[in-house]
Amino acid sequence: MAESLHPCQKLSYATGHYLNDLCASMWFTYFLLYFHSVLGFNSFYAGVLLMVGQVADGLCTPLVGYESDRQAGALRYGRRKTWHMIGTVSVIISFPFIFNPCLGCTENTPEWVGLIYFIPFIIVFQFGWAATQISHLALIPDLAKNEHDKVELTALRYAFTVLANIFVYAAAWLLLHFQLDETGSEHTHLGRQDIPIFRTLALIVVGTGALFSLLFHLGTKEKQSFQLLVETEEQQRDSLDEQTMHSNPPKQLLLWKDWLVEPSFYQVAVLYMCTRLIVNLSQTYIAVYLTNSLHLPKNYIATIPLVMYVSGFVSSFLMKPINKCMGRNITYFIGLLAIAVFSAWVALDPNLGVSVYGAAVILGSGSATILVTSLSMTADLIGPHSHSAAFVYGAMSFTDKVANGLAVVLIQSLHPCHTQLCCPACIPFYHWVMVTITGAVALVGALSLSSIMVWPIKVRICKVSTSSIQDTSWTPTSEESSTVST
Repeated sequence: MAESLHPCQKLSYATGHYLNDLCASMWFTYFLLYFHSVLGFNSFYAGVLLMVGQVADGLCTPLVGYESDRQAGALRYGRRKTWHMIGTVSVIISFPFIFNPCLGCTENTPEWVGLIYFIPFIIVFQFGWAATQISHLALIPDLAKNEHDKVELTALRYAFTVLANIFVYAAAWLLLHFQLDETGSEHTHLGRQDIPIFRTLALIVVGTGALFSLLFHLGTKEKQSFQLLVETEEQQRDSLDEQTMHSNPPKQLLLWKDWLVEPSFYQVAVLYMCTRLIVNLSQTYIAVYLTNSLHLPKNYIATIPLVMYVSGFVSSFLMKPINKCMGRNITYFIGLLAIAVFSAWVALDPNLGVSVYGAAVILGSGSATILVTSLSMTADLIGPHSHSAAFVYGAMSFTDKVANGLAVVLIQSLHPCHTQLCCPACIPFYHWVMVTITGAVALVGALSLSSIMVWPIKVRICKVSTSSIQDTSWTPTSEESSTVST
């Protein structure tokens, strides 16, 4: 078996997405709540802003992936780390403006002015987020020396994702807990008085994330690509005539357009999209569900998400033995079962009360399980074709970002009232939103998983001789380590 990656390299790699994770935690959990309940935006306009961000991210992701695969990198710094640096700088300079009121605007300023003001910052932030995410994901096949390393890097990456969410929610809880009004009594409901809380939280997020990004760039050593692999492959195909290719076929490189004719590419894309819809939409609407449907104090918007991600963090350590014993498919199915239990619990009990903590544990564990497993399946699909890994991750991310944006706009357009103060119809609305975005999407995810079990995932264009990769154990056998014959 090939030697394993050094632990320091693994840890250094895992810190590279921490800034993105911190920002994503604020974006998905507090964006709608901040723009609607704090700044007083129309609920539909708040949804439009979130959709603009998701669509911008979705469009940038495959483009960044394509460019990352074909460019050698600036000053021999590495093609992945170059894009990671560009993305990090873009996030740092744009994110604080999103969670800060429109400069020069007042409460009487028309909402469309604020809409135009925030869109450029959101687009720059989402471009930077996409560049950082795709370059970081594409490093997994480049850095990993065996299948065990791939899965361990993915698990460590998610562990830091959970830690980032825990950090954000703990900081939010502290800021909300110590916030006092002029008379010394704590505010119970969100309003414009909470603007400094979110501004401070955004600055803490950017400062902490920038430090971890620095650690990533100092400690991660990317393999230098001395040649553009795509150009090499095209030259091979042009220079060899048909007779030579039949008699002595060259070793092929999988180009971005080759992935588009792979059925397994679409199987994994649908599964990944369902996974992200469950994880992101539940994170987006948990805060408004707690405040508008359950009428819980505003400190719950920090404590409940915190419980979710602590349970997810614990679950991430259990996935290795579960995957080793049962395989990818069953592990993912167990996660879907947990999501279905949460959906049923919320549907049957409109007034959860204290039991919302138990439901949060189940949702957090299920979300962690399906997210880590779907990322491992994507890495398995890429296999030895790491030269086009960024495009694959970009395409997967494109499906989930666009789907998330459209889903949010659809939900917000169905909102019974559009003012800052919700009417009684809002109470059941967000209750059924939470049920639908977990239960219904989990059902679609189960159908997608069934297709993978019936038609196993294989890369066919290069005649990959492995057995089906979707249900491999956590540690490959010696036979599975020798994967490709072209």
